Amino acid sequence: MAAPAVEATAASALRSVILRARKAAEHVGRDPERVRVVAVSKTKPVSLIRQIYDAGHRCFGENYVQEIIDKVPQLPGDIEWHFVGHLQSNKAKTLLTGVPNLAMVHGVDGEKVANHLDRAVSNLGRHPLKVLVQVNTSGEVSKSGIEPSSVVELARHVKLHCPNLVFSGLMTIGMPDYTSTPENFRTLSNCRADVSKVLGMAEDQIELSMGMSGDFEQAIEMGSTNVRVGSTIFGPREYPNKAT
Repeated sequence: MAAPAVEATAASALRSVILRARKAAEHVGRDPERVRVVAVSKTKPVSLIRQIYDAGHRCFGENYVQEIIDKVPQLPGDIEWHFVGHLQSNKAKTLLTGVPNLAMVHGVDGEKVANHLDRAVSNLGRHPLKVLVQVNTSGEVSKSGIEPSSVVELARHVKLHCPNLVFSGLMTIGMPDYTSTPENFRTLSNCRADVSKVLGMAEDQIELSMGMSGDFEQAIEMGSTNVRVGSTIFGPREYPNKAT
């Protein structure tokens, strides 16, 4: 269980992040209400998540299937859960079964995982699931995601051949780049323009999930609608039983 001082610090940090996000949006003339702060709670105890919930936040993200399905039953049912980690296709059914209030999957990086999610949604009879196509904008082999040149094809597949999924936009992790206009964010924005043109969707209907603790303000200024903020809210990660 998290110590009370840690919980109070996390709630204060959340308020600071939301304020910074609003200011970043306003700085470029964007509506702050169009920016979603996803509080990424991987490795953090349920008691700490509950503290953030009690502070009024409802949008949380997790990276690991087993961890999220362990936590969900212990927390209120009105949480809007986002799965922001790499999802293996054979875990799609487990994830959806264990998280009935799953709002969005950020990391669809191939037709296989899209098809598995589509089938799982259909079999469970739940409402259509919002998904984002993950793009590897940095070219790093350690990062998941498809090449920018393949984005339109995968987005089209989800939109046209996965009736139980809602193609909602694009996601990237990218490399840390603290310049005023990070290249990876620009690449994702360009991908959105391509998808918009080919699929006939308005750009403002295509969400962007980009920006984390170190660069979420730049991401918002460049059009992000989802920023995935973990350590700035919850403190440094703890990985029990793993080498550091």
